[in-house]
Amino acid sequence: MKVTIIDGYTDEPAGLGVPPYIDVYPRYIAGAVWSVYPAAEIHYFTVDFVRNNLAKVIKDAEHSDIVIFIAGVVVPGKYLGGEPIKAEELSKWPLLMDKPIKVLVGPAARFGFGVEGGKAALPPDKLKDKFDLVVKGDPEIVIYNLLKEGNVDNVNPSELRKDYTLTSIFAIKGARIVLQHPNYGKNLIAEIETFRGCPRWVSGGCSFCIEPGYGRVVFRNPKDIAKEIYSLYSLGVRNFRLGRQPDILAYMSEKANEEEFPKPNPEALKTLFSMIRRAAPYIETLHIDNVNPGTVARHPEESKKVSKIIITYHTPGDVAAMGIESADPYVVKVNNLKASPEEALFAIEIINSIGSKRGYNGLPELLPGINFIGGLLGESPKTYEHNREFLRAILDQGLMVRRVNIRQVLPLPNTKMWINYTKYIMRYKGEYEAFKKWVREFFDKEMLKRVLPRGTILRNLYIEGFQGEYSLARQVGSYPILAYVTERLPLWEKINVVVVGYKSRSVISVPYPLNVNKASIKSLSLLPGSSKKIAMRLVSKRPFNNIKEVEKLVVRRSLLAYVKVEQE
Repeated sequence: MKVTIIDGYTDEPAGLGVPPYIDVYPRYIAGAVWSVYPAAEIHYFTVDFVRNNLAKVIKDAEHSDIVIFIAGVVVPGKYLGGEPIKAEELSKWPLLMDKPIKVLVGPAARFGFGVEGGKAALPPDKLKDKFDLVVKGDPEIVIYNLLKEGNVDNVNPSELRKDYTLTSIFAIKGARIVLQHPNYGKNLIAEIETFRGCPRWVSGGCSFCIEPGYGRVVFRNPKDIAKEIYSLYSLGVRNFRLGRQPDILAYMSEKANEEEFPKPNPEALKTLFSMIRRAAPYIETLHIDNVNPGTVARHPEESKKVSKIIITYHTPGDVAAMGIESADPYVVKVNNLKASPEEALFAIEIINSIGSKRGYNGLPELLPGINFIGGLLGESPKTYEHNREFLRAILDQGLMVRRVNIRQVLPLPNTKMWINYTKYIMRYKGEYEAFKKWVREFFDKEMLKRVLPRGTILRNLYIEGFQGEYSLARQVGSYPILAYVTERLPLWEKINVVVVGYKSRSVISVPYPLNVNKASIKSLSLLPGSSKKIAMRLVSKRPFNNIKEVEKLVVRRSLLAYVKVEQE
């Protein structure tokens, strides 16, 4: 048995699979294949690799029994690590493969193919003539049945898992597929699933969201989660995110299928995080994603307890991403959103009260992240004034948020937005764009100065690319800050930097500590306590033999904290 997996990347409300992330889909699917055929040959390719090596991949596919395409961006964004598969690629590439069974899985198969925010998704049926099987159920279960049955006609493409019994087995067996990921051994981060389904399914959930469509919340056993992490850790993976759930605070909550905002279960979360730490003692990144602001606002004390537990076991720079979506009370009501503006602001205060302390890698331990969506039902020009007022209140109250995501709604089949999108979608695009510009040019810069004051040292960043004279570097984690580094450094080098300036959503930085004997005049001049005049003086007098020689030439001793002396 030979199987080819083409990972077109996924981005969902609860789950990310764009590099450096590897989502659960390829791991679960590989585990299903190896459960039926332990000796099966599986080739894993990312969509970026396919673009650059199309002939090679097509040749490989022609020698495969099954080719599985993973695709679907439900919450579109901008990505540094890779570019998700495009609709034309997903339509064209399968037609170049004659022999294998061609299968489509992921959000594109279940909910539709998101082209871009502000436009309706392409329904799954539009792609069915390109594939032998379009999986609207759980990919690992359907693939498992396909391999056992050996015939597409004998498989129910809509079959869903009833629990995690098989999936947890597949997760462990399929872990070794990470060895084929291009980011393996560098900044690879594994997305981990803790549960599926949103507790707000009992009220229908948010108007645009797919998560309530899963129905009842089904939790995953903490032992199974720890076993999966152990298997990945044993293979060399050191970075993990508990991102596959709509609200980490709801994990193992007793009333998750009875109440919209069930009370958090701190003991269950303590058990989960402590077991993960025992399974992976030298973990480099352990972050979360998705916190419901409505849960925090309604259960502040329990939310504080959980936040403290997370901080005890995680790594700093963590983000509690909150889907606030709109600060317009009318839009909140019409779209059945999670929290009123007052509740959302209170939730941000709660997380700040616990998580704002700075950690060892230079970032605060745990900060809120904010999501806004444009084009929701009931929107008006006043909506964006409400949003501005909300963000101004955050600044005025001295609070911190790690990032603000702003996107246009992506209407998906079987959601309330799908039925109504032609009436409302982006009617106020001018106001949307003006709000986004204000956030990027004013709010983001002010907030970055608060979260990362000039002189802050950020540790363990990877060089991921280049732009002009800058190297582009990021830490591994949830929503890592992009650092423009003033020196041209080798790709994938791991470095520390000091923050010296700001762009709208990123920082300008200098390697730390900076070698005075090799650094450029620009890097030396940007350091705290330095200037162009001092930098030119230092360059004219090098090489230096020791730091005392440097000290004689500087005006402010504070500069010495950021430099070193090494011979070329």
